[in-house]
Amino acid sequence: MTTNRLLLRVAVANVGVSVLVLALKAVSYKVTGSVALYSDALESIINVVTSLAALWALWFSFQPADQNHPYGHHKAEYLSAVLAGVLIVVAAISILREAYFGYLEPRPLEAPTLGLAINLAATVINLGWALLLIRLGTRHKSPALAGDGRHLMTDVVTSVGVLIGLVAAVVLDQPLLDPILAAAVALNIIWTGIRLVRESMGGLLDEAVPADVLDRIRTTIAKGAAGAIEAHDIRTRQAGRAVFVDFHLVVHGTMSVSDAHDICDCLERELKNAVEGAIVTIHVEPDDKAKHQGIVVL
Repeated sequence: MTTNRLLLRVAVANVGVSVLVLALKAVSYKVTGSVALYSDALESIINVVTSLAALWALWFSFQPADQNHPYGHHKAEYLSAVLAGVLIVVAAISILREAYFGYLEPRPLEAPTLGLAINLAATVINLGWALLLIRLGTRHKSPALAGDGRHLMTDVVTSVGVLIGLVAAVVLDQPLLDPILAAAVALNIIWTGIRLVRESMGGLLDEAVPADVLDRIRTTIAKGAAGAIEAHDIRTRQAGRAVFVDFHLVVHGTMSVSDAHDICDCLERELKNAVEGAIVTIHVEPDDKAKHQGIVVL
């Protein structure tokens, strides 16, 4: 099975899992009437929307480059991550509103044991699925799936906090803890949304690859460009699973075009082996253009 097909299947399953978890949390809220569980259920609605957005983004990003998008559609995944972040913040505002009214008129939970048990089952499902999404998204460089997984993991943490707090509210007979917990969940959700938007904007604004990847690129160029003199003006950016690398390669002025092309072909293969998803552009220059800085070819 190809990587693209695997990721699409995971994205489809992600929608199904999100709907299941939403149904369980909605039932939990209806059974108890808890404002905190309402906040948990509302975040699950956002999970369904973002999972649908991630599915579309993956499908769109897999489309080949065309005349209107000559560099491909890789950045579509970042758009879904930005959408997820914005929707998370909107959900948090709604939760704060409900928490405010719950604080003004606190009421005891109805059927707390059944409601909390249902919510716990939903949380366990979310935990297992979040770990899988983070692992697959990281391995296959999919910002949409990895971002969804991190969002679900935050959901798991807040759900556990809500469960512990509601158990304390029932045991201590303190219904005021319910809206207070809901407000705490909302603030945590806001922080998650802001962080997710920040990470996605980095991809949209063409941030350079991490330092360890850049070191790998520089080492590969130094060892794989036999016959050249130096490489300079290296630029990198990452768009989803694609890593764009471009630089100037200095060769002897008397070298034939064919020989220079052979060096570039060899170097491109080496970079693609060293960096998954690398798309390489090399500008060849004669030795009088050497800057005597950058990468000296070994």
